[in-house]
Formats: sequence, C-alpha cells, structure tokens
Amino acid sequence: MDARFESIDFSHLNRMRKWHIIFPVFLVSVIAFLDRVNIAYAGMTMTQQLDWLTPEVFGAGSGMFFLGYFFFEIPGSLVAAKFDACKWIARIMFTWGLVCGLLAFMKAPWQFYLFRFLLGACEASLYPVIYAVLFPRWFLAKERAAAISLMLTSLLIAAIIGSPIAGVLLELRILGFEGWQCLFLIEAVPALVFTFVFIFWVKDRPNKVSYLTPLEKEYLNTAIAEEEAAKESVKKYSIKQSLTDKQVWRLCAIYFCWCTGFWGFNFWMPQVLKGVSGWSPSLIGFAIIIPMGTALIAQVLVGRSSSRTGEKRWHVAGCMFLGAIGLLCAPFIHSGALSLFLVTLTCIGVYAPMGTWWSVPTTFLTGAAAAGATALINSVANLGGYVGPYMLGVIKQNTGSTDGGYFVLGGMLFLAGLIMLTLPKKTAIDRAKEQEE
Repeated sequence: MDARFESIDFSHLNRMRKWHIIFPVFLVSVIAFLDRVNIAYAGMTMTQQLDWLTPEVFGAGSGMFFLGYFFFEIPGSLVAAKFDACKWIARIMFTWGLVCGLLAFMKAPWQFYLFRFLLGACEASLYPVIYAVLFPRWFLAKERAAAISLMLTSLLIAAIIGSPIAGVLLELRILGFEGWQCLFLIEAVPALVFTFVFIFWVKDRPNKVSYLTPLEKEYLNTAIAEEEAAKESVKKYSIKQSLTDKQVWRLCAIYFCWCTGFWGFNFWMPQVLKGVSGWSPSLIGFAIIIPMGTALIAQVLVGRSSSRTGEKRWHVAGCMFLGAIGLLCAPFIHSGALSLFLVTLTCIGVYAPMGTWWSVPTTFLTGAAAAGATALINSVANLGGYVGPYMLGVIKQNTGSTDGGYFVLGGMLFLAGLIMLTLPKKTAIDRAKEQEE
C-alpha cells in the first residue's frame, strides 16, 4: 500500500460504504425479490379462485418473467456501464413497481403472461449492474464476495418478512379485492416510493460523494484502477470477446442449471409444502422463516469464508450438492416437519453461495466487458427461471405430482456443482501477481 494511504481510517471508510452503498442496494434487492416471487404465495389462493389458472398456466406465467429478463438484460447493462448506474437502477425500480400493481387486475391467461413478461423486462439488468458496474467501482476484488454476500442477504430477508406478510394478506378481503390482489397492490408501493429516495441517496462513483475524505476517494480510485490494470495485463477483454469467451459461457451453463433448480424450487415450494403438510397459507408463511433464516446465516458465513481464503469453486459447488440432496430426497417425504427440513437444506444450497458466485466474473473482466458478460450470464441462466417453474407445472398437470420435477431440479443443481469445479483455481489477479514475482 502507498504510504500516503496509511493514515486512512479504514473503519470509517468501510462504515460509509456499508451505509451509503450496501444498505440502499440491499433495500432495492428486498423490494425486487418481493415483487418477483409474490406470485409464488399468491398462487396458493389464485389457483382456487381463477378457473383459467391451471398448473401449466401458472408455471408458464411464473417463468414468463425470465423471458422478459432475457431480451433486455444485456442492452440495459451496457447502458448503465456507459452512463449513470444509479439513475438506471432507479428507472428499473419505478417501472417494475407499476407493472407489479397491474398483476392485481389480470383476468385471462394472456394478461398473466404479458404482465409477468413486462415485469421481467422492467427489472432486467438490475443485478448485473449492481454486480459488475456499481460494486466494482466501490469495492476491491478481495472485498467483493463479502460485500455482495452481505447485500444478497436481501433475498432471504425478503423471504423472511415477505412470506408471513403474504400469508396474512392472502386470507384478507379489502374493498372488494381478493387477498392475492391486495398482495400485488400493496407490494408495488415500496418500489414506487423508494425510487426517489435511492436516486438522491446513492452515487455510482466515489468522487461524486461528500461523505468520504479526499484521501479516501483517491485510495479507492487508485486501488481499483490498479486491479483493473492487473487483470487487463493478463488479458484485456472487449465487449465482443467477453460475450464469446469460453469461460463466460461455462459460467452461463453453471448458472442456467442453478437457476432452473432455484426458481423451480422457489415458485412451487409454498404449494408443495402446503400439499404435504396441509398447513394454512398463514402458517406456511411463518414456517418458511425457518429455512430462510438458516440460509441467511449460511450466506454470510460462506461469503466471509470465500473472501478470507480467496477460494470460490468449492464454496459454490459444495452448496449446490447440498441443495441437490434436499430436492432429490423431497419426493420420498410425506411429513410436514421433515419436508420443512429438506426445504431448509435446499435453501442453504441455492442461496448461500450467491455472493461468492457473483464475485467470479469480475475476477477476470473489467468495465463494460464485465457488465456485458455478467448480463449475458444472468440472461442465459434466467432462461432456467422459465424452464424450472414451467417444467414443474407441466409435470404436475400431467401426473398430479411434482415428484418427477423435483428429481430434475435436483439433478440440475448437482450438474451446476460439477461444472463449477472445472473453473480455473487461480484468478487473473493471482496470475498477474505471479508474473510480477
């Protein structure tokens, strides 16, 4: 470290980044996840009240979100990389809030498909912009896994607070609206309101803020620039090269398998658990706090461990294997309590390695190339978000059971773990340091 930076109060710097970067992005992610998966809880009563909502239609509509994501992910990420990432995130949040509210008024399958597609199109590029544009401008490579893991506890916090709220709302009837309609309308409001808070609170570069000292700003800009130069000394990727790179496509394959299992599990899990246990929607909402809370602790621990050791492959693969065990064993269990235990294993498996995973692309990519490649990975992989829920819906419609679908989902997670272990052990930064020595 340059002697000039030894006088920096790093505890103050870290505190400021947590409060002004991680925390507001955490809140955005909580709102996004609530609006993305509220359909899973609404499905517990929608399928009984809407005659046209068959298991196949529900699965297709749930997954339609990811088709919207697929088509708009890469263009949105490249726009954010070139201009202001925070203004782009605010735009994303406002438009998805509007569409979430529209879901309360759907009356036919085509409206269900259209609104879910638009929701995905509006939210497209949110996470790639966070992972590959915003956070790399604020956190060094060694800090990124822990920072992203801390931010991504939002997914589990959203499930922990969202599931009991959804369970209660589903059993209400307000002003003539059914419970599932109230759920969509009420959960659209935070996105619309927080848009205006976020755009004034968060800045996409250190030199745009007033809460850091000039020396702290210089340290971040210098250290991050040096890391980017080190990665580019090994290989500098253009946008085109990043989108055609073999390692990037290997990451696409891993995340496709992961997302097939992740979203197939998430969208159908409340209904499957309800069928096995016979519990009420509100009881299921509160019961889901247990697996989500456990996975929350695991996510923080996995992220810290990966940042401390620098190891990423086994941190991700080991979790994939654990999640696969939970899904593969589920069809053999017919007890509510044991089913909840397997849900807990699966939650740990699919949630815990998220922060570590999203620090992988920026270990060898920088700038617009990193944004484009991260968007490609998320875009291609989120097709698994369509395949997983739709596949389970088709299987349930034709067999009356989700058992066969769970075997496929478990196999996909196992395959994701195996491919993860084929990635290089050493990062571009590690190789650059070896060359210097």
